[in-house]
Amino acid sequence: MTPNLPTGCVIALLGAESTGKTELARAITQRLRDRGTPVTLVGEYLREWCEREARTPRPDEQQAIADEQTRRIDMAAASGVVVADTTALMTAVYSEQLFADTSLYASALAAQRRYAITLLTALDLPWVADDMRDGPHARQPTDTLVRAALTGAKLSFAVVHGSGGERLASAWNAINAIAGNEGRTRARGRLEAKPASWSWPCEKCSDPECEHKLFSDLIARRE
Repeated sequence: MTPNLPTGCVIALLGAESTGKTELARAITQRLRDRGTPVTLVGEYLREWCEREARTPRPDEQQAIADEQTRRIDMAAASGVVVADTTALMTAVYSEQLFADTSLYASALAAQRRYAITLLTALDLPWVADDMRDGPHARQPTDTLVRAALTGAKLSFAVVHGSGGERLASAWNAINAIAGNEGRTRARGRLEAKPASWSWPCEKCSDPECEHKLFSDLIARRE
């Protein structure tokens, strides 16, 4: 099944470090292209910035990085469907986590509300060491802050599980469920900002097995 995604529809991927966002974003983009959907993949500007500058940003540099991420997504959305490998919300989360700075949330959440589909990558993949990452201990706090931001703003999201093809299948099922069955897509690809019936995060924990059961039960009910 191919989802009906209009021009301006943004599929936004969020998640802690080493949870497969980039690989999944590329896989979703390729599948959409294979199905004939005009789509642009927007990469993570924060990583690009860090690699270029060979350091992590200072607190006063975070807002400009978040704004550039949003600008790139908006620019791509003007001409087709977008798969965003992270959004400004992740920069806001990192600012709170690293610098106790919550000032980036307002603009980041305003941008997030414009995105039709938000996918959150679960913590069920093994940690992959990277010089640009803080370590596996940072994943749980990051995940908690992302969930808190989304639920606090009453923004719907779907948690994606599994590895390789299973993770792509999980995301693809979520995209089809949201775009085809539940979400009312508007001209700019935006869904209702209030919590929709397609939300299936676990509200009590971040345990992958718990979330996987919730996701599996939902898909089983749809079938």
